[in-house]
Amino acid sequence: MKISFKISLLAFGFFACTNYAQTKTVPVFKNGEAQIVEAFNNPDTWIRHDLWVETTFDSDADGRPDRMHVDVTRPPQTETEGLKLPVIYESSPYFAGTAALSEGVMWNVEHELGDTPPTRVHPEVQRRGKRPIIANSQVRTWVPRGYIVVHSSSPGTGLSQGSPTVGGENESLAPKAVIDWLNGRAKGYTTPDGNEEVKAYWTTGKVGMTGTSYNGTIPLAAATTGVEGLEAIIPIAPNTSYYHYYRSNGLVRSPGGYLGEDIDVLYDFIHSGDESKRAGNNKRVRDEILMKYQDRETGDYNDFWEGRDYLNQMKHMKAALFMSHGFNDWNVMPEHSYRIYKKAQEMGLETKIYYHQNGHGGPPPVTMMNRWFSHYLFGIDNGVENEKNKAWIVREHDDRENPTPYADYPNPNAEPITFYLTKGAPMAGSLTTQKVTEQGEENLIDDVTISSAELANATNSKHRLLYVTPILKQDLHLSGISTIKIKLTNSKPAANLSVYLVSLPWQEKTKDSKITDNIITRGWADPQNYNSLRTSEKLKPGQFYEFSFNLQPDDQIIPKGQQIGLMIFSSDQEFTLWPKPGTVLSVNLDATSITLPVVGGAAAVKAAME
Repeated sequence: MKISFKISLLAFGFFACTNYAQTKTVPVFKNGEAQIVEAFNNPDTWIRHDLWVETTFDSDADGRPDRMHVDVTRPPQTETEGLKLPVIYESSPYFAGTAALSEGVMWNVEHELGDTPPTRVHPEVQRRGKRPIIANSQVRTWVPRGYIVVHSSSPGTGLSQGSPTVGGENESLAPKAVIDWLNGRAKGYTTPDGNEEVKAYWTTGKVGMTGTSYNGTIPLAAATTGVEGLEAIIPIAPNTSYYHYYRSNGLVRSPGGYLGEDIDVLYDFIHSGDESKRAGNNKRVRDEILMKYQDRETGDYNDFWEGRDYLNQMKHMKAALFMSHGFNDWNVMPEHSYRIYKKAQEMGLETKIYYHQNGHGGPPPVTMMNRWFSHYLFGIDNGVENEKNKAWIVREHDDRENPTPYADYPNPNAEPITFYLTKGAPMAGSLTTQKVTEQGEENLIDDVTISSAELANATNSKHRLLYVTPILKQDLHLSGISTIKIKLTNSKPAANLSVYLVSLPWQEKTKDSKITDNIITRGWADPQNYNSLRTSEKLKPGQFYEFSFNLQPDDQIIPKGQQIGLMIFSSDQEFTLWPKPGTVLSVNLDATSITLPVVGGAAAVKAAME
């Protein structure tokens, strides 16, 4: 008996140890989402290290392939238990610090159209330290849920070698190299110049990328390379075309809040890399490429801008795409996400889009991001790829965490409804769905000293033309792109053209104001590009020119009691160049109209306006 009992204890101990050895910490999923796992949730136990990944390019022209500075944050079980996990990756030119936006850094916008602008200050970036940990973004969200988080500084920033190019090829190939390293196809090193290798033995090789603004551009840039291992991206307010960011339909137009910024300004702003390489980079990249071809005189589209438009580079893209943007983002405007989303749909990629009503930035709810990454990186069958609703839009008075699902964006029930103009200057004319003839011409006088808010709020003004609908009897839902067709002449060979769609009466800003109170959407164009974006043609005073262009995408419910107003003016104090006041623009009302995307079509318009 005694011997038998000892054997039983030994046997129990053996099986207990065996079971213990087989019990490993693994990610946990509930309702298709990765859950926080307590064993992953202690930052004190996370393994954090940095390295340099070798790329295939030499953008600082020192004769050696550039290496990108990378940091890694991973749960300890990737070391102690051999656990392999997927990666959430964010790359940025901002992690190491940026230049101060001091006076003279931006281009001076106060000059006549077509003139060579005054020179500007080129600031130097003061790099923030030389920390091995590049950033802490994403780590508290994703590491506790069973992901590894990786960051990298983009070329020519921080401790990454090379030069910024602001949309050049190296800014796509750099994150590709990091993803190649995570999959064993590229080499990583412990130092920027040494030969001691670092292997990514702790990952499955599946990568998801996300980030906001420039950090949201880089996931798209990486995806356009078609790199194996990049399974899914969530770009948030990404700049997808530097032409669309710094120009509009042939017009030199600044991003909102940064009057006078241009692509060379952004280069100076982010160039925080090796100081010994800076002068050479500045001459070779900034001066001989960016400043030479950005063309602030005409604003025309050219090969330089074409090469910095990711829409043109999507041929090899295969990553699942979940776009996020704000309809009232007047910095990186909502067209940036819309155009990529529609192209990805045409290509048959798996897509989803989330729009909110606020300004720049704003990720989707974490639960939506979690489901996206859980499916594409862990293979969880949660149905995100088969959801009947592809668009999620936060309504005007809802919380950003509570978007409304729609079949797609634009709303499939939206129909184009054309509105025509009846005269009324200097007060307000009418917007009507019935075409009225023999309205003749109405004039406005350019004066950039008067803000767009003042123009929209004025009872009468000779500096803008305004056309309004009847007071709405019911809410009217607009979803999609509005297009203006206009026929005009200028008193000078060049003029700015600004077009706003506004909700009236104009609401003065208070602490309770909504960003959707006044502006529905807007757009800008250079009449000199009436024939082609690539060629400006000086206008002959007195001769009429006819052209059309799109306003920014929008999805907004205009409440009953408001009026929709079309405001046409010239120079925009917040966005365009500032020529001297006095240019006269004459608009032919009979040949001018605006087409709005109305949910419910003609029936909805009739119910709201008649």
